[in-house]
Amino acid sequence: MDNHRFFPPHEGISLSDLSDLCGAELADPSLSARKVTGVASLTRAGEGEVTFASSGRSAPDLEKTRAAAVFVTDKLAARVPDGVAALVVAAPQSAFARAIAALVPSSVKPMRLTGETAVSEAAHVDATARLEDGVIVEAFAVVGAGAEIGAGTVISSGAAIGTGTRIGRNCHVGHGATVQHALIGNNVVIHPGARIGQDGFGYVPGPRGLDKIPQIGRVIIQDHVEIGAGTAIDRGALDDTVIGEGTKIDNLVQIAHNVRVGRYCVLVSQVGIAGSATLGDGVMIGGAAGINGHVTIGDGAQIAALSGVAGDVPPGVRWGGQPARPMRGFLLDAAAANARAFGRKTTKKGGEDR
Repeated sequence: MDNHRFFPPHEGISLSDLSDLCGAELADPSLSARKVTGVASLTRAGEGEVTFASSGRSAPDLEKTRAAAVFVTDKLAARVPDGVAALVVAAPQSAFARAIAALVPSSVKPMRLTGETAVSEAAHVDATARLEDGVIVEAFAVVGAGAEIGAGTVISSGAAIGTGTRIGRNCHVGHGATVQHALIGNNVVIHPGARIGQDGFGYVPGPRGLDKIPQIGRVIIQDHVEIGAGTAIDRGALDDTVIGEGTKIDNLVQIAHNVRVGRYCVLVSQVGIAGSATLGDGVMIGGAAGINGHVTIGDGAQIAALSGVAGDVPPGVRWGGQPARPMRGFLLDAAAANARAFGRKTTKKGGEDR
C-alpha cells in the first residue's frame, strides 16, 4: 500500500499480546516479541502487517505472503512461509477483525471531522435539551428542544437531532444524519446520511385523491445496533417501528412504518421491508431482497439476495427466488429455466437429460 493512508499505522502490538487478544495460538513462541503495526490483505501485506487466510483457496497466496504474521486455521499452518508468524485460530477472519479493531481503532466508528471535545460554538443546541457530561456536538449540528443525549455520544457535523429525541450513551450519529421521533439505546452507530424517524408512507384514497394518513408513532432502536449510510427507518403510524438489540443494517436499506426487526439480524444493502412486517431474532436477508408488508419471518431464517418475500417464512429455513420459497425448490426451478433457455431437457430431479 502507498504511504498516503487515511488510517495511520499503530505504534505496535506484540504478537504475544495480539494472540491473547484474538484468542489465537502463536505457532512459534520465539516470535512472541515481534510487533505488528498495521493490517493488510493476504497478497499485499508486508513488513509489520498482519493478515489472514481462512480456506484452502487462499493457500497459493498464503505461501507467497510477506506479512509479519497471519491468522490461519490449524490445517493451513503448515503452508505459512518461513519467517512469517502463524497465529493459529479456529476462525481466522473473526480474529483478524478483532486485530483491525485493536490496530486501527479509528476505523470502528464513523470519523469525526472537527476535533471538538465538547459542544462546538458553531453547533445549535436548544436551551431545553439535556446533554450529559462528555457529549460531543460538532460544528453545524442541531439538537432540538427537549432532546436528551447520554455521555460519550458524538453528534457529528451537520447532523440533526429532533425535538424530544432520546439518544443513549456512547453512540455515534454520523455527518448529515437526521434522527427524530426516536428513542435510541446505548452503543448505537448511525452512519452519515441515515434518516431515522421521518413519517412513513401512508395514504388512503379519498374523494379528492389521496389523503395522507398522519404518522404519530416512534422509532425504537435498542443497544448495539449499527445503521448504514443512507438507510431510512420510518417511524410508526400508530405503533412503533422497532430495531432489536445487536442488529446490523447495511447502507441504503428501507424499513417502513411499524416494522419490527428482532435481535441480531443482518440486513444487506438495498433490502426493502414494507410496513408492519415482523422479523424474528437472527434473521439474515441478502442484498436487494424485498419483504412484503404484514408478513412474519421466523427466527433464524435466511433470505437470499434479490428475493421477493410475499408470505410468512417459517423459522430456521433458507428461502430464495421470486416469489421466495425453500432454497432447494428455487434452485431446481432455476436450473430448469436455465435448461429451457438453452434448449436442454431436465429430469424430474432437476438433472440434465442429454
